[in-house]
Amino acid sequence: MSKAYFLSDLHLGAPYFSDSREAEARVVRFLDSIKDDADAIYLLGDVLDYWYEYRYVVPRGFVRFFGKLAELADSGIKIVWFIGNHDIWIFDYLPSEIGVRVVDGSLTECIDGHYFFMTHGDGIGKLPASFRFLRRLFRSPICQKLYSGIHPRWTVPFAYNWSRHSRKIEGPSPEDAQRMMRNITEFSIEYLKEHPEINFFIYGHLHLLKDIQLSPTCRMLVLGEWLVSFSYAVWDGSEMTLRQFNG
Repeated sequence: MSKAYFLSDLHLGAPYFSDSREAEARVVRFLDSIKDDADAIYLLGDVLDYWYEYRYVVPRGFVRFFGKLAELADSGIKIVWFIGNHDIWIFDYLPSEIGVRVVDGSLTECIDGHYFFMTHGDGIGKLPASFRFLRRLFRSPICQKLYSGIHPRWTVPFAYNWSRHSRKIEGPSPEDAQRMMRNITEFSIEYLKEHPEINFFIYGHLHLLKDIQLSPTCRMLVLGEWLVSFSYAVWDGSEMTLRQFNG
């Protein structure tokens, strides 16, 4: 039976990996392990710790990961990549070269007669003013144009240094985790009132692994991360489970 797989927050290329090549190799091994039964793979954001496509230049690295995605896409597996808050600046290179579908925002899909609401999760609920400002700044076409005028020798080190200070490998503080969980839970409950057909809410971003029953017919899953837990969700046509990859 064909399955759908969901994972997020791989943060490939992050400066806090002790061995970036092994972090990429682990993801490739996982993709290899599911290629024979996967019908769809949903990457729910922050797949790369940093990515910016210039008009004629793309960042170095991720060759094995991109190659594996291209192989899977060429074999007929649907791959959907949600933009996160670290890999915001994906434009046309990855869709055209690899064959992935890129989603900026949320997506509701019917899979085997069940409805899945999916999004990275960074824009959900009541956000701190500083985060709202940075989110608007990074997504501004004008700012993106200005940023593209700076040589990559300056922008890439800046971005990785920013990432190093903005995200701890152990995840959010207990206070931030509580706030973010409250945000997505409240949003999901309210959204479910207007869309009672939803069976699953799937989120990334929080670096937490959660499975919460919102109603008799609806669950909310937070996918964890690939820094420590190497977690993912799989739908087999009738059951949805959270798992961890040990390969």
